[in-house]
Amino acid sequence: MSKGGFNMVKGLALALVLAVVSSILGNYLISAAVVALLLGMAIRYFIKDISPYSHGLNFASKKILRISIILLGSGLSLDVILRTGMFSLIVMVFTLLAAFGCGHIIGKWFKMDWRLSSLISAGTGICGGSAIAALSPVIEADESQVAYAISATFIFDIIMVILFPLMGRALGLSDLAFGLWAGTAINDTSSVVAASYAFSDAAGEFATIVKLTRTLALIPIIVIFSIITTKKNANAKGIKSINLSSVFPWFIVLFLLLAIINTIGFIPAAVSAQLSSISKFLMVIALGAIGLKTDINKLRQSGFLPMLHGFLISAIVVVVSLAVQIFIGQV
Repeated sequence: MSKGGFNMVKGLALALVLAVVSSILGNYLISAAVVALLLGMAIRYFIKDISPYSHGLNFASKKILRISIILLGSGLSLDVILRTGMFSLIVMVFTLLAAFGCGHIIGKWFKMDWRLSSLISAGTGICGGSAIAALSPVIEADESQVAYAISATFIFDIIMVILFPLMGRALGLSDLAFGLWAGTAINDTSSVVAASYAFSDAAGEFATIVKLTRTLALIPIIVIFSIITTKKNANAKGIKSINLSSVFPWFIVLFLLLAIINTIGFIPAAVSAQLSSISKFLMVIALGAIGLKTDINKLRQSGFLPMLHGFLISAIVVVVSLAVQIFIGQV
């Protein structure tokens, strides 16, 4: 085996072992993907020279990540929208607008790189680490930005898992109202499940459905940001016209195609569940590789403002979700 091939195998093996360990350690409070990223960053802190593993880690953080995004489409079905109701959709629309609108404004105010700002907004507005990982190759974000964004959303998720049930009871929310609040305001799916079931089983069941519907926002968001990124790149190069293939890279086309096929019902439920599980595990491998490639010292150079950016967006989404419910009479 050539040196490059051995390097590839070592890097992939390291990412795979990390993914297996993270899958064992991951639970309903902290997802395996987040565990993989954090463990990878911790290991990278002690391994100064990552070059012997670089080929495999690059493959995992790029190619395997794209494959996981494609398979993610097999678990998305638009018919779940019908199960949430119109009021839930209204709340979701406003929280998404708040996350990305306020995220853009605050990012400009803090003079942040638009990629990092967008990743934090996606993590807060859609589904935490999965949304960040899915959006990162679309906007061509680097590993340190992905790591920072996931770390920020993870910290606020833990805080919300603890505070949400307490605030829900203090506000006297019904099971339905709390489920909608948690499902639209807490970032990661595992954190939504943990917080909502801590309130009640009924709230947990509804929050899970709402969260699944919220995840569908990945479809338009990925398309929109693909167009934005393509236009930015074209403007930077002085190109006036853009072609369709540059707007929709192969992995986005296949992601959308699988989502459509699953919605139509051409993918059996058992197959869809298996593909979703494979997608999640591949994403754990990819995020573990990203963690292993991330230099913590480089993260520190980003400063505190991106973390404050994430806190402000999270707080805004929490308030907007509850305020819209009150306005439309759901509370």
